[in-house]
Amino acid sequence: MDKMKILSTLLVMYVLTGILLFIMAFLLYQFHLGETFVSLGIVVVYVVSGFAGGLVLRHRLKAPCGFLGLLLGTIYFLILFAGSVILNHGLPQDMLRMLAVWIMCACAGMLGGMLSGRT
Repeated sequence: MDKMKILSTLLVMYVLTGILLFIMAFLLYQFHLGETFVSLGIVVVYVVSGFAGGLVLRHRLKAPCGFLGLLLGTIYFLILFAGSVILNHGLPQDMLRMLAVWIMCACAGMLGGMLSGRT
């Protein structure tokens, strides 16, 4: 059941995203960090979650899965993007930034799927 492994890996990615965003919110509250830090931090959280998802997927499938990691990162981004569109009642203003975030999420998932030491 590779589909279930992929879906459960997505769940792991979103749990990790929630934990990391909670930590970032705490840091923002404690140290009154600026908007630049928040924007960069959110992208770093997405990339770390994508990379971790690729690692987890490779561990679960016990095989190199660069393409599946790329697909996993893309699905992760698309769900985030859909949530953003729904919450903001429309497309984001900066679509070029969204394209860059998608590429980062997809590449992070692919890299995680290729670099895991376990086979």
